[in-house]
Amino acid sequence: MSPTAHRPPLPARTAAPARRVYREYGAPGLACAWTAEVPRDAEPYVQRVVPDGCVDVIWSEAGILVAGPDTGPVPAAMRPGDAVAAVRFRPGTAPPALGVPADAIRDGRLPLRDLWGADADRLAEAVAGAGDRLAALVAAVRERMGPPDPLVPAVVAGLARGSVRDVADGLGVGERQLRRRSLAAFGYGPKTLQRVLRFQRALALVRAGETRADAACAAGYADQAHFAHEVRDLAGEPVGNLL
Repeated sequence: MSPTAHRPPLPARTAAPARRVYREYGAPGLACAWTAEVPRDAEPYVQRVVPDGCVDVIWSEAGILVAGPDTGPVPAAMRPGDAVAAVRFRPGTAPPALGVPADAIRDGRLPLRDLWGADADRLAEAVAGAGDRLAALVAAVRERMGPPDPLVPAVVAGLARGSVRDVADGLGVGERQLRRRSLAAFGYGPKTLQRVLRFQRALALVRAGETRADAACAAGYADQAHFAHEVRDLAGEPVGNLL
């Protein structure tokens, strides 16, 4: 896997898609930690990364990369011999650790050095030399974590149930302030965040065995056609191909 791949790998149309090894691990305070490897004799392929509201910090032999919150599909090259270790922040929780608002890295793939300076180079060397690279990366990132904007949990929960106006009213803030704080925390305005989170909820339900119609209804879409349209818009391909 190349350092530009930063979301759970989806089935890839390649000569040898089963040869890669991807694993996720629980990590307190984070969405997860993960590793991925591609054997040296495997075929290269391109993975489609789709929006999920998360931010990933990814170590590879080339260095440490930050993958910001996406608004559309991003192709990521996977090459024979690639091996990465990474951490994934839950939506809204990355800015305190990275030191920049999330909208500054939206749709971005940038070296961690751009944000942490020489500390990023030292961390890359430490992870490379560690017996457990993933544990070393997780520990270093968690040391930098601080509390997110206190509105983050309420915004995520509220947007799953109601409109942006409902969320703003429930929090006692204006819609303009909600947008400003959402951009800084999530990288998206609340309407885009709602679309991305709804999209991911529906995909999770379909993967868990729900029909597309039932998943669309449960996630808050008007109907299955609405779900299909959003998948094409956010993922760049039909839901059947994506799954």
